[in-house]
Amino acid sequence: MVAPKHHGRSRERTKTDDSLRTERKKTDEARKANRASAERDADGVVDHARTVADAVLSAARLRADHESLRPRRPAAAGAVVGERARADLAVRGERASADVTLRSDRKDQADALAALLVHERAVTDAYLLTERARSDDAVAHRDDFLGMVAHDVRNLLNGVVLSLELLRLGDKEPDPHVSDAASRIRRYVARMNRLVGDLVDVTSIDAGKLALTPMEGDAAALVVEAMETFRPAALETGVSLSAEVPDGPFLAEFDHDRMLQVLANLIANSIKFTSPGGQIVVRVEAARGMLRFCISDTGVGIPAPMLEAIFERFWQVGKNDRRGQGLGLYISKCIVEAHRGRIWAESKAGKGTQLYFTLPVPSALRRGSPGGGAARDKARPARRGKSRVDRRRRS
Repeated sequence: MVAPKHHGRSRERTKTDDSLRTERKKTDEARKANRASAERDADGVVDHARTVADAVLSAARLRADHESLRPRRPAAAGAVVGERARADLAVRGERASADVTLRSDRKDQADALAALLVHERAVTDAYLLTERARSDDAVAHRDDFLGMVAHDVRNLLNGVVLSLELLRLGDKEPDPHVSDAASRIRRYVARMNRLVGDLVDVTSIDAGKLALTPMEGDAAALVVEAMETFRPAALETGVSLSAEVPDGPFLAEFDHDRMLQVLANLIANSIKFTSPGGQIVVRVEAARGMLRFCISDTGVGIPAPMLEAIFERFWQVGKNDRRGQGLGLYISKCIVEAHRGRIWAESKAGKGTQLYFTLPVPSALRRGSPGGGAARDKARPARRGKSRVDRRRRS
């Protein structure tokens, strides 16, 4: 069993943690820059005040010397010089002491603020861990409950289908109206089963439990199987559905049921948004050690800003659009990424959509597949024939 290494909740938490670390780093850098700027401004004010004080003192001394008309005796002059030198020394000492005290106070304040930040961040981290633990517990209970409900609902739906079959077998002269109603009920039951399956898959993805069983398989046969599955749906909507697949086996390693689910989701999405008379083509081809699948339609298209959003969970075309639950493309994205592939969309509004996804091909399989080398990528023409399934409604 292989599960995706990074499930939805883990990715979101990693993103949150990275964002938190980034913001804290920015805060620390801004705090240091602001502190350095404030200290430079304060030092500039002090230096200016000291310069002014020194200038005032020098001017006062000059005035005192000029105002004394009587010449001082050498002894008296020496005493004045000595007194002034002692005063200057005392001032320098006081200033040096004040500078030491100021630096010490600044360091104490910075240390106190840093300790406060460490404490506040530790409290925040502890609170975050607690909330995550509560969230995990709540999600686990929700998943258990959903699993039980899904199991019960599926049993009930299977009971509905079984009852329909018993009614059909017991009716010797089937009523066409009853047969039509039974067919509609079967379709409704199938849709409900798919919805239940999607909800279970989403919870499995969130919990990191989307298990895969990769095995060697033929991707071309997989495409044809998906096409046959959607023959009734395409026929009912009047859409031309065709496949272009290579001759011979197109080998890769993948979980057959999960990749069939991906193709089903993408084809169903194209049918949903393609008007009667439109065309859908499913292709698979080799591309540099990968298999590239493409589901191309002539539907309404997707605006460029939404090309990435369509793969988000519960995404809808519009607020009032009820043609889906917004889970199929999200689940498909998770399945493809769990296979170490990539999925994306290309489109222009009103001009159709191309949904692509890739699967890596192990080097051991490339030699045995028509797509087994870069030189063969364009050498082998696509196969139509039996793999082509025309779904246009006939009048």
